[in-house]
Amino acid sequence: MEPILISIAAAIAAKGAGSVYDLVKRRFGRDPEAMKELEAAETAPADPAAVEALAARLDLVRSADPSFAAELNRVWDEVPKDQRVVNQISGPVSGKVVQAGEVTGNINF
Repeated sequence: MEPILISIAAAIAAKGAGSVYDLVKRRFGRDPEAMKELEAAETAPADPAAVEALAARLDLVRSADPSFAAELNRVWDEVPKDQRVVNQISGPVSGKVVQAGEVTGNINF
C-alpha cells in the first residue's frame, strides 16, 4: 500500500480535508462494507487500525476504479499542504514527541 493512502485515510477520518472526504463518502456509498470502514475511522480517527483499514479499502477501490483513483489524486492535490499534515503514533511508544510543520535547525529537549 502506498504511504500516501495512510495520509489520505487519516485526513478523511479526522475530516481534515472536506473535499476528499466528500468524494470518498460518495464513492463508498455504493458499498456497505466500505461505508462501515469509513464510519469506523470517523468514529475513532486516532485508532491506527481503523485508519489502516480505511487506507486498505481506498487502495482496493482505487485499483478497481481508475476514474475514482484519478479523481482522488486530483482532489488530494488541491488540499492545501498545511491540511495534509497527519501524525500517527502507535504501538509501545515512550518518550517525547514533537508535532511540527516545517523545522529549520535542531530540536532539543
